[in-house]
Amino acid sequence: MSPTGRLIQRALADPSVWARAAKLGLSVGLVQAALNQGDHWFNHRVDAIVVLKTVLSPLITFSVALCSSVATRVESLKSTRTNTTL
Repeated sequence: MSPTGRLIQRALADPSVWARAAKLGLSVGLVQAALNQGDHWFNHRVDAIVVLKTVLSPLITFSVALCSSVATRVESLKSTRTNTTL
């Protein structure tokens, strides 16, 4: 495995990476779902598509936040590794 791949694995094993992604991604995703599909829920016009969009909105923003958090952690690990070898 490449050195970057190992750093990604280390980042994914870090609970703070997942916590950051959950806090940011899920909260933003829930707000987004409420804004985009809330009128359907309040007017009782819910079908399978509305349910799917409501579930996918937080999952997509969580995924984006997780990728961002992993990338940030990998960069931090790279700089730490570079600073300790100097």
